[in-house]
Amino acid sequence: MPNSVKSLAKEIGADKYIICGNGTFIYDLQKEKNIYDAFLEKSKVLEIIKICEENSIYYNVYTEDSVLTKTLSYNALFYDNENSKKPIEKRTNINIVEDIYRYVEENSKINILKMTICDSDKIIFSSILKKLKMIPKIDILEVEHMSRKSIKKGSVDISLEYFYTEITKENTNKWTAIEFLIQELGIKKEEVMAIGDNANDREMVENAGLGVAMGNSMLQANKIGDIFVGDNNQNGVAEAINKYIDN
Repeated sequence: MPNSVKSLAKEIGADKYIICGNGTFIYDLQKEKNIYDAFLEKSKVLEIIKICEENSIYYNVYTEDSVLTKTLSYNALFYDNENSKKPIEKRTNINIVEDIYRYVEENSKINILKMTICDSDKIIFSSILKKLKMIPKIDILEVEHMSRKSIKKGSVDISLEYFYTEITKENTNKWTAIEFLIQELGIKKEEVMAIGDNANDREMVENAGLGVAMGNSMLQANKIGDIFVGDNNQNGVAEAINKYIDN
C-alpha cells in the first residue's frame, strides 16, 4: 500500500515514482498524486466477498490505506506480528471489520487495490478458485506453492502454512503499470530491469529488458528470468544493481 511503499522509497532515496498494489496504481512522489490506476470494481469485490462468505473462506480486501479483515489469521496474522517490530510509519494498517460486505457497499469513496483469498486445505481452496474463475473481468494470480511463514509468540515459533491467491482487475499486474511508465518516460522496455521473487512478479521479470530472479524464489525454481542472483539474505537486489546498473 502507498504509505508502506512511501516510507521505503524515502529510506533508499527514491523520489520519482512508486507502483503499488500489484500494479494497481502509480504514485508520482514529486507531484504527490496518482498518475495511473486500475482499481477493482466494487461490484466484483462484492461478488467475491459473497462467494467467500457463503463458503467460509478467509479473505482480505486491500484498500489504498488499509487491509480489511474479519479476523487476524493467515497473512493478516503475519502482518500484525511484523508490525510489532516496525516503527509506526512502516506498519501495515490492518482494519478489523465485522461486516466487510456492508463496509465496502456503503463506503462510496473506497478504492480497492486487490483481494487475497487464503485457506489451509488444498481441496477446499481449489474448489473456490473454480468458482472465482467464473467471474469475468478479474485476474486471479496462479500460485503453485503453499505459503509458509513463521511468527514468534514469546519463546514459541508458530508456523503459518496456507494456499493463497491474489485478485486484481483484469489485465492488471506490475508489468502493465511499468509499461505505462515506459510510455510516460519515453524509454524502451529493453532499458528496464525488473527484480522479483514471487508469482506476482512473473510478468515483469519475463517482459523487462533484463529480468532478474532472486535466489531461493519460485521464479528461480521455474527458471523464469534472464539472470539469477542471491536471495534476500545474501543482498540479491544489491548484487543485481551493482553488477548491471553501476557498470
